[in-house]
Amino acid sequence: MQSGKNAAGSVKESVSNMAASAKAGMEKTKATLQEKGEKMTAHDPMQKEMAREKKEERKHEAEYEKQAAKEHNAAQRAAGTMGTGTGTHTYTTTARGRHTGTGGI
Repeated sequence: MQSGKNAAGSVKESVSNMAASAKAGMEKTKATLQEKGEKMTAHDPMQKEMAREKKEERKHEAEYEKQAAKEHNAAQRAAGTMGTGTGTHTYTTTARGRHTGTGGI
């Protein structure tokens, strides 16, 4: 029975990691599109540079959140709480102060 829980935990960790990667990819794409829109409306090089820097910051934040989620998932699995179905919720705060919640997966 223990190996069944380990397998379930492994699958849930993989799914959670894929979701984190997909979310990071979407955030990076949104950052790029927002930069393009800001560059199109900007008239001076300073505004265009600020748009590029903002994009890079958002992309780095998305990557950081992805890595943090993966570390959290690995820690949960190592603690044996991933396959238990406890229904607990974990909330973290991102670099921009947003709250992300993961419910008992």
